[in-house]
Amino acid sequence: MKKLPSADQRAFTLLGVESSCDETGVAVVAFEGGSAPRLLAHALYSQIQMHQAFGGVVPELASRDHVRRVVPLARQAMQEAGLPLSALDAVAYTQGPGLAGALLVGAGVACALAASLDRPTLAVHHLEGHLLSPFLSADPPEFPFVALLVSGGHTQLMRVDGVGRYELLGETIDDAAGEAFDKSAKVLGLGYPGGPALARLAEQGDPAAVALPRPLLHQANHDFSFAGLKTAVMLAHKKLGPLPAQQDCADLAASTEAAIVEVLVTKSLRALKASGLKRLVVAGGVGANASLRRALNEAARRRGLRVHYPELHLCTDNGAMIAMAAAMRLQAGLSVPDRSYRFDVKPRWDLASA
Repeated sequence: MKKLPSADQRAFTLLGVESSCDETGVAVVAFEGGSAPRLLAHALYSQIQMHQAFGGVVPELASRDHVRRVVPLARQAMQEAGLPLSALDAVAYTQGPGLAGALLVGAGVACALAASLDRPTLAVHHLEGHLLSPFLSADPPEFPFVALLVSGGHTQLMRVDGVGRYELLGETIDDAAGEAFDKSAKVLGLGYPGGPALARLAEQGDPAAVALPRPLLHQANHDFSFAGLKTAVMLAHKKLGPLPAQQDCADLAASTEAAIVEVLVTKSLRALKASGLKRLVVAGGVGANASLRRALNEAARRRGLRVHYPELHLCTDNGAMIAMAAAMRLQAGLSVPDRSYRFDVKPRWDLASA
């Protein structure tokens, strides 16, 4: 039985598997002693093309596609890392939150691989993966910081004092920012995935053309609400008539994006001021939005703040963030490697309880 190396021993290498929704991701991360974990290789497959015909993710199809993709991707990642499977010290996987069937695929494969190699497993919280993904960038943050988690299903502000030390400052009370993008895009007939399509159309429009609400913008808390914005977009689109002009649609897209971005930026700055911190980390798929990045960077420049993002190719779900989170939790002494090879998944899982 191969023993788990202590933090002051030789290099430690682990494989991370992500399968919470519609991306299958596998990555290899290594670290030595107290050095920062580094990404050796990662492989990713997106199911976007498959789900486009249905206008959104079909859970059963997502699960079946993970079954087809995860083993070849693991082989690809190990080959790119230039390592045999025997070089792995542990296998990490996403335990939740996410689609139950999709999570089960990744967890099952990870535990089976670990058992075959006589290595332990590490269960990882999906949102913690996003939260720590900027540590894989060329400009990694330092603790403490305020984190804006913005993905398809989550919009949260958190104070982060270290690995595993998370305080929820505010979250959405209904739709997340990613849902607002996707649902507004559907109203505009832009298909799936809606967020990137809306952002592309918005580049041709006037962000001040349509007056849209900024829900909870002036309330003193750090919570979000985007359901009302989605309804306002639907009503504005209806006013354009059955065959709206392309420019009118572009103006509505730009106005929608501007409303979402203004709320996210204002709430993030408010959280920074309340916490007394000067560093913001943005993570999750919406963090790739160019308009959001421009607005945050400009606000940070004016106020003497720092903003950190994941690399663009690591904004969506990926195995690198899972492997990174597992490595950082190991270094912090927070994860207990498991050799039982029994697993369960947590489709609903609060990060504060992880």
